[in-house]
Amino acid sequence: MPKEIAMPSRTKEILDEHGFSFKKSLGQNFLIDINILNKIVDAAVLDDEDGVIEIGPGIGGLTEQFAKKAKKVEAFEIDGRLIPVLEQTLSPYSNITIRHQDVLKADVEDAVNKLREDVHHITVAGNLPYYVTTPIIMKLLEKRLPFNQMIFMMQKEVADRIAAAPDSKDYGSLSIAAQYYAYPEKMMIVPKTVFVPKPNVDSAVLRLKLREAPPVQVKDETYFFQVVKASFAQRRKTIWNNLQHNLLGKENRDLLADALKRADIDPQRRGESMSMEEFATISNELLSNQPE
Repeated sequence: MPKEIAMPSRTKEILDEHGFSFKKSLGQNFLIDINILNKIVDAAVLDDEDGVIEIGPGIGGLTEQFAKKAKKVEAFEIDGRLIPVLEQTLSPYSNITIRHQDVLKADVEDAVNKLREDVHHITVAGNLPYYVTTPIIMKLLEKRLPFNQMIFMMQKEVADRIAAAPDSKDYGSLSIAAQYYAYPEKMMIVPKTVFVPKPNVDSAVLRLKLREAPPVQVKDETYFFQVVKASFAQRRKTIWNNLQHNLLGKENRDLLADALKRADIDPQRRGESMSMEEFATISNELLSNQPE
């Protein structure tokens, strides 16, 4: 029986055989710890009628473990140099499809809908490079695609921000945006020593279970997120200053003052102290008082 892809000796053999060199611009760090890969797969709670969409399979270490549990695996890989590598390493598995595409530009909705025809539930997973973690997660959440959960490995600091609660240093607009669509849960910390090449920081595995409905009711989602983003534009500034300078302008001081009063929000509070419910109330009050 061939050695598993993510075993350190097997990974080295594959990289040497193909003369593969890592591209720093793509944030490539391959995991070489089978136990951690198995924990990621276990966290997905898959059965043989489920499907997986993987982002950034690399040389196939995690892909292989998913293929053992799921009915079908579809993997998006941006680096064309890895396509022949994956075709070789994953050749023993007939339930894997490799797509040479940038997931940020690909028609993920089409992939999800086609996969749903053959499986019961879909998990989206992967080891995400730092520079595209937030864009990928938000693209998938905002499209409200019919999958059940996402399980991603990412830099620990990003996982901390996504899962953060109010009144913490990590809490911000990303926390609210992600938690509007999903329930985040940090599953484990992954030390930098189990990657090749070794990154500069530790990683974390984050599971995001999709909500059936948002936890707050807002009149306009786009405007709600504009209010949230503006409120964190300068963390040291108050909600009054941030909303006035970054969203409404000084000419709407009275509108802002009235909305905050009706929302029962102290203008001197900072965004990091406010709950999602309070941001929803402010955005709704601002909208209800806008001039026709």
